[in-house]
Amino acid sequence: MRRRVGDAGLGVVMLMCAALLGAGAVPAHAEPQAPPPAQAQPPTEAPVRPWHEGVSEERRQKAEQLFQEGRELHRNLLLADARAKYEQALSYWEHPELRLYLGRVLMRIGLPLLAHENLEKALRWGSGALARELEAEARAALGELLAHELAMIEIRCDEPGAAVLLDAKPWFVGPGVERRLVLPGEHIVTARKAGHYVVVKPVVALAGKRASGMVRLSADATLTERRWKAAWVPWSVVGAGAALGLLGGGLTWQASAHHEAAERKLQRDCGPKCPANDGSEYDQSILENRIAIGSFIAGGAALIAGGALVYMNRPRTYRTEDRGDVEVEIAPAVSSGAAGLSTRISF
Repeated sequence: MRRRVGDAGLGVVMLMCAALLGAGAVPAHAEPQAPPPAQAQPPTEAPVRPWHEGVSEERRQKAEQLFQEGRELHRNLLLADARAKYEQALSYWEHPELRLYLGRVLMRIGLPLLAHENLEKALRWGSGALARELEAEARAALGELLAHELAMIEIRCDEPGAAVLLDAKPWFVGPGVERRLVLPGEHIVTARKAGHYVVVKPVVALAGKRASGMVRLSADATLTERRWKAAWVPWSVVGAGAALGLLGGGLTWQASAHHEAAERKLQRDCGPKCPANDGSEYDQSILENRIAIGSFIAGGAALIAGGALVYMNRPRTYRTEDRGDVEVEIAPAVSSGAAGLSTRISF
């Protein structure tokens, strides 16, 4: 009996020890170790948007107030007043969304050029400046304006120093190529440069088309020229006529001298009743007189002809021909894909 009790007591003791060992082992596996404290991360600052730089909080609040007032006027279709509010808000804060709203109003009141300018400014900071749907709207509106309400004029001028004007307003100075959006219709391209003819050309711009052209100027110069480059030719004829006249004069004097000598000889040798012999000095004087008369006639004719030639060969002054012009070709201003875009106006 004692042995059984002793065995039983020993078994109880062993069970209690096993229980105590098991109880001590469970917490070691059940309780996870606490992780080491994480190192503190410095807070990252969001990059400052370009349109926020240099704008005080007071100016932002003022712009926001004016923007909300403009939106209310926009909803009530008081478009002129809404435009004024948007422009006033932009004077406080240059914000891309403000530009978009102003572009919407300008499209509605029929000012496509200003609308295009403001929509481009709304997109000038690139993707992400506007919400995705607003950016898509702005790009679609630009395509709509280019396809149906605006035209483009592109002019090239290779003449250095030439001033090119569009509708009497300064545009650019050559050499160079410039393009500008305009309203459809007729526009005047003018090119000026000192010493050159002024070029004035009407250009018809069609909606959705690009009128591209090349300005060509020509020199405006005064030239002097003669009919014959050798100016001595007509004067040689005048000289020949004068020489013939002098020859005739000499022959006339000589014929007169011979005639007087023949008369004196006859009076001395024969008296008044003595006839002249054949071949006397009278015949020589008559021949010389005839040759002199012929020299006078030929010299006079030569002088007249020479004088006419000198007159015809006088220097003539004239201006060079104006060959300036603007050659214009018409081509689509936007692609077919852009032309098919439609705009969604909302507020």
